[in-house]
Amino acid sequence: MERLERIGPYTLRQDDALPLLGTDSVQLARFATLRRGARVLDLGCGVGVLALLLAAREPGLTLDGIDIDPAAASLARQNLAENGLAGEVLTGDLRQPGWFSQGHYDLIVSNPPYFPLGTGELASRRSAAARSEVTCTLSDLCRAAAPRLKTGGRFALVCRAERLTDLLLALRENGLEPKRLQLVQHRLESPPKLALVEAVRQGRPGLRIEPVLILMCNEMSC
Repeated sequence: MERLERIGPYTLRQDDALPLLGTDSVQLARFATLRRGARVLDLGCGVGVLALLLAAREPGLTLDGIDIDPAAASLARQNLAENGLAGEVLTGDLRQPGWFSQGHYDLIVSNPPYFPLGTGELASRRSAAARSEVTCTLSDLCRAAAPRLKTGGRFALVCRAERLTDLLLALRENGLEPKRLQLVQHRLESPPKLALVEAVRQGRPGLRIEPVLILMCNEMSC
């Protein structure tokens, strides 16, 4: 079933059979360093949620994306076109060569599958691809992002807090130096659930820890 969501001046078309707008994407779009006129690439873009969230923050972006699910990529293209946003969305496997230019992007973002393969409860093959590393691991993402960033370009992504070590190692192994980290928790008394990380291609060592973000919401609204 199709549903509509307002994001600033834009209308987001969603499908209940595909991943929907969530707190993780909202917080990632808020966290990422964004400059006017930036060229942005979303790895595993889904229906284009991050593109619209980033466009609502900063006008004049070029918003490209790639997703392995043809239905999601098609809806992402529709969301860009109907909102008058510049960019291209490809249907494809980011682990394969030949898609989009190298050394081209100022910012790459990703809200990747959270769970290692074989973990987590999965309702369907489609939800498995979105939630578990069936088609893409953290290492795959970092390997895909690094060559497509300009030197000094930034890669921002969100992961579950318990996978933070895996992410930091994968970033460094691919020439992406972690520079900013923010943990997110849903209640004052609960441990952090999410980690927001931003790395710089060929950046110097030195990680800035941002204050913990406390959403103060219940599980249903997060």
